[in-house]
Amino acid sequence: MKIISILIAVLIFGLIIAIHEFGHFAVAKLCGVKVNEFSLGMGPCLFKRQKGETQYSLRAFPIGGYCAMEGEDSQSDDDRAFNKKSVPRRIAIVVAGATMNLILGFVLLFVSTIVNAPITTTQVSWFEDNAKSHETGLEKGDKIIECNGMHIFTDMDLSYQFQSDEDGKFDMVVLRDGEKTTLEDVELSKKDGTLHIDFKVSPQKATPLSVTSYAARETVSYGRLIYISLGDLIGGTYHLNDLSGPVGIVDAIGDAIDNETKENTIDWKSLINTMLSMAAFITINVGLFNLLPLPALDGGRLIFLIAEAITRKPVKPEHEGMVHFIGIVVLMIFMVIVTFNDIKKLF
Repeated sequence: MKIISILIAVLIFGLIIAIHEFGHFAVAKLCGVKVNEFSLGMGPCLFKRQKGETQYSLRAFPIGGYCAMEGEDSQSDDDRAFNKKSVPRRIAIVVAGATMNLILGFVLLFVSTIVNAPITTTQVSWFEDNAKSHETGLEKGDKIIECNGMHIFTDMDLSYQFQSDEDGKFDMVVLRDGEKTTLEDVELSKKDGTLHIDFKVSPQKATPLSVTSYAARETVSYGRLIYISLGDLIGGTYHLNDLSGPVGIVDAIGDAIDNETKENTIDWKSLINTMLSMAAFITINVGLFNLLPLPALDGGRLIFLIAEAITRKPVKPEHEGMVHFIGIVVLMIFMVIVTFNDIKKLF
């Protein structure tokens, strides 16, 4: 079962990378850019095929991929070179990979919402007897729209705030009878040091509109959580050892599959929902991470293009290429460290 889990995990990770690179590839073709090679995976080539002007490759390590375009990192006199295209077209090509990841994340969450129907809301529908949350201000029918300063898009945001709690008290903004009401120090009890949720929220029927709305809001929630985690990393809440690279991600997916298939019984609904949620989180993570304004990432290339659009003067390819080369070296060192930590955790 473990081998099957790993194979499924590798397939999911490979699909996410393939979608990202296909975004670059498809928009490059639409913009008339010559693509020299479209590769899935990194390292030694396992399979390649030339079709027209493009070589399609499958490489040994499913930890990345690339879409090599003519004139991408150097000057080219080819009329169809990347560097010959207008700034808007080059920007479209650069952001296409991340855009495809975000679209895939939305689609996966859309399917997950259908599988997991009915939809969970943030509207309070029931309290336990003597519930502290009710005693400290929360009322039946309240729709929680803000908690500790964070706007609540979905129930996942509320869960995040509860899991991040230290004192069991929450400042909330709720919709009550159609008006916003501010509640201070809404309190939840703790049992054995664990926060106890003493109320329930009402379900919502799954319709095309409600599913689309929930999936869109959950996509935003996932994206915000990624940037919050990045801020926590920079702020010291998390450390380098807490990060996971491809090896750790594959292992985490494998563990999730194993947890849903214990004792040779499979809860297919729970398994599918877990895989969809994890895949959505990873693909949104990949998309947003690539948009960070760092050398070698799509966001770094985007910064150079924005600078060119403002100054009307392109940065010399050799200078930009050197910046991205340094970025790649730093990124590879970072990946080696994270991968080493992932492998160490396996044992």
